[in-house]
Amino acid sequence: MSIKGLAIFQVLRGTMSMLGERQKVLARNIANANTPGFVAKDIDSKSFGRALSGAIQKNGASSGHVSLKVSDPAHIHRSNGSSSTGVSGNFKIITRPDSETTLNGNSVVLEEQVMHVAETRMRYEAAAGLYEKSMGLLRLAISRPGR
Repeated sequence: MSIKGLAIFQVLRGTMSMLGERQKVLARNIANANTPGFVAKDIDSKSFGRALSGAIQKNGASSGHVSLKVSDPAHIHRSNGSSSTGVSGNFKIITRPDSETTLNGNSVVLEEQVMHVAETRMRYEAAAGLYEKSMGLLRLAISRPGR
């Protein structure tokens, strides 16, 4: 089994992939902050988490394989048609209006979107840090004693 096949790395790569897609959705929200009738969107991270947990339980942690299925035609599809993460990269985008809606129907509040971007960045950095630390532990485990 390759290192990429270990469940911890697949979960972390899947999480980072979802957070990267969330940053794109949030950037689109910010770009459309003045578009009349635009409603803020977000990635449905709860359904992603449930699907990821279900995939892990279904496949078992020892199999090292985590995959998700498209359950909604509105899911985002990767352009290359496949995923190296083990998680298929299909994330459900939901409408999530911010706390206010302007008279022209726009529901994007820039301050809230910037907070979401900062939160997503922190979560991504934490997952990337865990990935790096896990790789370091594996390198330590396979290195020769006395080095």
